[in-house]
Amino acid sequence: MSLISHLDHLVLTVANIERSCTFYSTVLQMEEITFNGRKALKFGESKINLHEIGHEYEPKATYPTAGSADLCFITQMPLQIFLKHLLRCGVSYLEGPIKRTGAKSELLSVYFRDLDGNLIEVANEIIDS
Repeated sequence: MSLISHLDHLVLTVANIERSCTFYSTVLQMEEITFNGRKALKFGESKINLHEIGHEYEPKATYPTAGSADLCFITQMPLQIFLKHLLRCGVSYLEGPIKRTGAKSELLSVYFRDLDGNLIEVANEIIDS
């Protein structure tokens, strides 16, 4: 048994919270939520809390920087359909579909960047039958 069971949330430092909320809610269809006067993006059983550069909440990372994250999200949507969605949203992708290794299985992944330059990977799990 592992000491840690799952990730509850992570904090993403961004240049502009409203722009980031629009991007993530449109492109990745995450739910924009407000809690304690703060903004976050909810998906599944997890969320991304947003800190704006220069207005971070304490405690925070030692060197909070926009554009330094590399995140992977799993989708049930076939990647070919997801790629069409990306293009409709005006987002070009960098690479993919390409096979990668995930936490539980092999992945079929596509890569693109958010507005701050964070690398975003969206993948289908490849389940052997």
